[in-house]
Amino acid sequence: MSLAKKILRYPVLWLTIGALLLMTSPVRSGLEHYFLYFPDPHLVATPQLYDLPYEDLHFEADDGTALHGWLIPGQTEAPLVLFFMGNAGNMSHRLDNLRFLHRLGVSVCIFDYRGYGTSSGKASEQGLYSDARGLVATLRQRGWEPDRMVLFGRSIGAAVALQMALEHPPAGLVLESSFTSIEAMGKTHNPILYTLFGWAIDAAYDNLGKIDQIKTPLLIFHGEKDTICPPEMVRQLYAQAPEPKQLVWIADADHNDTFDMGGQEYLEHWTLFLKQSVAP
Repeated sequence: MSLAKKILRYPVLWLTIGALLLMTSPVRSGLEHYFLYFPDPHLVATPQLYDLPYEDLHFEADDGTALHGWLIPGQTEAPLVLFFMGNAGNMSHRLDNLRFLHRLGVSVCIFDYRGYGTSSGKASEQGLYSDARGLVATLRQRGWEPDRMVLFGRSIGAAVALQMALEHPPAGLVLESSFTSIEAMGKTHNPILYTLFGWAIDAAYDNLGKIDQIKTPLLIFHGEKDTICPPEMVRQLYAQAPEPKQLVWIADADHNDTFDMGGQEYLEHWTLFLKQSVAP
């Protein structure tokens, strides 16, 4: 008897077997990873492409996972922008962002999450938080205290930046193309699949449940035509966030082109936010 005929003959049995398989840790982890993380192990370039001075930063997450990042020095006495990237590619795909931030005079640090680039391990929500904690600890050992840092997160990186802002309150927090939670994202984009399998995804990234706890100035950028993280999500986040806060809409921008579409307005808001949040 073929497998298809067996499934049709004993549907309850096979549904039970499928549910039990989904409950196992490896299957749950694989399902979550398939839907949430899109790492690329190959670095396509370094900051040297834009003649940026940089240091290869090799450090450990707080659980011992070996990670790799770049530290680009800025002007003396200027703050450090700690950049938490989105869920696809690796840090070498963010060189334009690094060049832009460096032009503001700040020092910039970016790193590859576990499983991205040459960083070891496999991505997960708690794993990414562990990675970020390890980096903050490493930077503090080098003299960078949180009150001289601005945390900047894009997309899934916004969730990591927000978590670190709760644990180590910085001088400022910048969120770009952010979302409310994984549950809300699942129900928005794949309501049937999320109803069937959402329980098997451990990651929550509950930004909406956390943002009212921050104690730092907040700047949010969001594309008016974001098709990944709908504008309604950022309206909810902004409504929950305490003052001081500012929401900047990028006209005609989708999820991944806020930086490209922001133009002079993007630059001006970054410049003013750095001046207001970090004392000279």
